Amino acid sequence: MNNNDIAERLATQQGSTKADARKVVDAVFAMIADAAAEGDEIALNGFGKFKVKDSPAREGRNPSTGEPISIAASKKLTFSVAKALKDKLNG
Repeated sequence: MNNNDIAERLATQQGSTKADARKVVDAVFAMIADAAAEGDEIALNGFGKFKVKDSPAREGRNPSTGEPISIAASKKLTFSVAKALKDKLNG
C-alpha cells in the first residue's frame, strides 16, 4: 500500500475526491516528518509511536578493504507498534 492507495481508500470512505484525499494524506505525512525533524515524539493512538534517537559516532570497518573508518553521529527515526495494532496483527 502506498500514498495513492491510502488516498483512494480515504476518498471512498469519506465520499470525497481522490485529489482532496491525497492532499490530506500528504499533509499528515508532512506534519509527521516536520515533527520528527524537530525531535518530537509522534504518538498515534492504536497505531504506534515514532521517536527520534541519536546514534553516536563510532568506528567501523570498510567491508571490502577491512580498513577502519569513522562513522559520523546521526539521528534515526524508530517506530514502536501499539499494543492494539499488535493484537490486530496476531488475531
